[in-house]
Amino acid sequence: MSAVHADGFNDARTHLKELFNAALRGHVATVRRDNSQVVLVDGDRMRHFLASIISSKAEVVNEGGGWSVFIPGLPVAADGATFNDAIDEMVDALREYADDWQERLSVAPNHQENWALVQLISLSGDLELRDWLVGSPR
Repeated sequence: MSAVHADGFNDARTHLKELFNAALRGHVATVRRDNSQVVLVDGDRMRHFLASIISSKAEVVNEGGGWSVFIPGLPVAADGATFNDAIDEMVDALREYADDWQERLSVAPNHQENWALVQLISLSGDLELRDWLVGSPR
């Protein structure tokens, strides 16, 4: 199977199975509307790619009998009594950030560039996010 392209919604509906099959195989699958083009990509393949190019840069600090985790340049931080608790809280904080980004932050100039991070968060399970934070790719 080669690349599959659909021109508009009607064409996409007619060729939906072919579009999905192409995307699942890693082939190019697109839908065009006016001057815009949308690309269909297998979610696991996209998550793996994003995890390979986006470093978490998470910093973990042991202070005051507990642990703190933050990512420089991102307004997300978490604390926990143990290292694992702090990482688990950071996973929750990242999910909240991704929700906030989807709802309102995507148009804020200081958050617009976090599109790929939000995609990575949204496409990852908790264990995958945890591994990404601590630098153990899954």
